[in-house]
Amino acid sequence: MKDVRLTHIGGPTTLIEVHGWRLLTDPTFDAPGRRYNFGWGTSSRKLTGPAIAAADLGPIDAVLLTHDHHADNLDDAGRALLTTVGTVVTTVPGARRLGGRGLTPWATTLLSAPDRPSIEITATPCRHGPPLSRPITGDVIGFALHWDGQDHGALWISGDTVLYDGVREVAQRLEVDLALLHLGGVRFPITGPLHYTMTAADAVELCRLVRPRTVVPVHYEGWQHFREGRAFAESAFAASDVRVRWLPLGIGTDLAD
Repeated sequence: MKDVRLTHIGGPTTLIEVHGWRLLTDPTFDAPGRRYNFGWGTSSRKLTGPAIAAADLGPIDAVLLTHDHHADNLDDAGRALLTTVGTVVTTVPGARRLGGRGLTPWATTLLSAPDRPSIEITATPCRHGPPLSRPITGDVIGFALHWDGQDHGALWISGDTVLYDGVREVAQRLEVDLALLHLGGVRFPITGPLHYTMTAADAVELCRLVRPRTVVPVHYEGWQHFREGRAFAESAFAASDVRVRWLPLGIGTDLAD
């Protein structure tokens, strides 16, 4: 994907720079060490801090927030950053809580400015846990970004989701060039073997359907409840034909054809 620079800051937090736009996903900038409660007996400790401090990030045009109610996707320092950002795009319940633009799956909104190409944002489906878990885990969305000049399809951010029919629908409705996949195989002791994000094996299966030209894994390190780190994903992807780019934390990486 030409003219795109990505900086993986930690967890799901990624800076996307394209044609003058600076977009940030799921801001998490708290220091490590604290334990956060996620509700219904689940919790996790943050193990590593951000590779770039929020104060050193520079101006952000918009935040793409997959969901606001879990601290591994929006923590206290991330919430403070939202007050400095012109546009927040998130779920409908999240927009009610925070302000901003709320989207349901497959709804769209447009980022526009006079000095750069517009970006169309399409919300994509997520289910943040096993069947029937939505009332407990809450609403989550992913994002597909379209702009003029894309040669091979959208930039897609999966969001925190398991592999299910809703996310498989992306393969039927979108052409994807670059996919930022939220991995980690999240599990909690209280719910045993149930997963709340994709495992590496799930990601490989999804990529066989969506067929992105490049995959960038995020949301696999830095938290106690992430049960599958980079080694799991490397092993799973090595047995596939998926092209994976691992981003060095805190360093901008140009994505090119």
